[in-house]
Amino acid sequence: MLRDTWMKGTPHKQLRMARLLLDEQFDTPIRIDDLSRQVALSPFYLIRAFRHVYRQTPHQYLVARRIARAKDLLRDSDMSITEICAAVGFESLGSFSSLFRRDAGLSPRAYRLSSRPTATPGYIPLCALRLYGIDEESES
Repeated sequence: MLRDTWMKGTPHKQLRMARLLLDEQFDTPIRIDDLSRQVALSPFYLIRAFRHVYRQTPHQYLVARRIARAKDLLRDSDMSITEICAAVGFESLGSFSSLFRRDAGLSPRAYRLSSRPTATPGYIPLCALRLYGIDEESES
């Protein structure tokens, strides 16, 4: 009951603005003090209200946003893992790799290898096999 009453006055517009700023600037260093100043909320209130509304802290949201973008880049680009780390806003390759592994269950390299399309084996019609006298049950 007490938890619900303090949230009645939550400035949802400011929280949406904070989330939008995180979405737009995820690839740059973002400090909670700077973010709270931009949305005119105290840092502690911003963290508490953001967690209540979005079920995660601004930092958790930012890391998830960065990891999601890193997954896109790993799948769709030929950038190195170090370049991707920097492009999505991580300052340390070690923290990027450990946070990525925690989220995806794979290292960035393993994720890239598993998400690349594999060549499908060619299909040889049965009539072509019979034309060349190849038995469909034989191995070779």
